Amino acid sequence: MTASALTRPGERDRLSTKITELDWRLVGLLCVVAFVGTAMLYSIAGGEWRPWALNHAIRFGALLVVMLVLAMVHPKWWFRGAYPLYGFLLLLVLMIEFTPLGYVAGGARNWLNLGFIRIQPAEFMKLGLVLALARWYHSHTAQEARWSWKLLFPAALIGVPFILVAKQPDLGSAMIIGLTGGAVMVVAGLSWRVIAAGAIAAAAIIPPFVMFGMKEYQRNRVLTFLSPESDPSGTGYNIIQSKIALGSGGVLGKGYGLGSQSQLEFLPERHTDFIFSTVAEEFGFVGSFAVLACYIAIILIALRIASLAHSHFGRIAAAGMTAFFALFVLINGAMVMGLAPVVGVPMPLLSHGGSSMMTVMFGFGLILSTRVHRYAELPKGHGLF
Repeated sequence: MTASALTRPGERDRLSTKITELDWRLVGLLCVVAFVGTAMLYSIAGGEWRPWALNHAIRFGALLVVMLVLAMVHPKWWFRGAYPLYGFLLLLVLMIEFTPLGYVAGGARNWLNLGFIRIQPAEFMKLGLVLALARWYHSHTAQEARWSWKLLFPAALIGVPFILVAKQPDLGSAMIIGLTGGAVMVVAGLSWRVIAAGAIAAAAIIPPFVMFGMKEYQRNRVLTFLSPESDPSGTGYNIIQSKIALGSGGVLGKGYGLGSQSQLEFLPERHTDFIFSTVAEEFGFVGSFAVLACYIAIILIALRIASLAHSHFGRIAAAGMTAFFALFVLINGAMVMGLAPVVGVPMPLLSHGGSSMMTVMFGFGLILSTRVHRYAELPKGHGLF
């Protein structure tokens, strides 16, 4: 047994003990990715801290402190707040649809204008969804998680925000919500027969949904990635310029601040959706592979943390947050390489964006909390609210 395993329960509650129990490798890797993001935002602004790099660095620094504070929070508080948080966030999503506070940006009504601040509830809904699902699975048996009529409840937890967000329309966030929820159900032990049936159903539903259920500009985005050359100056422009940036970097890249696609502004949304293309152009295969290696290491460490949790809630919640983060990396990486439609999913901690970074850092606060309190046990049933 490790020394930490032999620590008496009372000593585990001390702040000094909790700090030593943090996985500083994970914290360090998150800082490395955020530093690379700040450096790239500085580069694409022509060697200027504004308008992106300084905000990115300050925001990460503040959220890093918040993440470490959240890591000290006992899982019982995450457990108790799971359903109320989910309900509150769902209410915010509904307010976008049914109140004048809904704000249109980028062609989608997916922001909530509160006067003093604008927030994107769909980003935080992903966090609330994982917590709600983790609480539900904690209170149910393995057989019920594998196949039972009771699975209609977690399916509803996923389906309601998915439909509301897709209707805004925010295809990227809806996709992350649906896939994250699906990943949690798989991790919780969903029957492989159900998974196979779901995959077949999705394959049958997606084509007619693309052709008849999407708005025209969304449909064009989805279809364009199959053949971007058919409209090189229109819907295919983003993917073509991203591929040029990726390929022109070669093995070692053109050099920091010397990427023509980004510096001359041929690359669209170079500070958000396509920032990874800028990394590849300026640092080549070696630099982009190093960034991806950091992401892979973060994911593997987080999964290891999830596997060590004694409570089922901790395991499911940490694994769900890890899946949420991994989906960001996977979808954005596929998007910039032309392997997936451009759906507005940022590269986590690399892209500029407050809502996305906040959600990611809150998620890692939960993962680190699971690491610090991995020996904590939570009661089964519905008594703890």
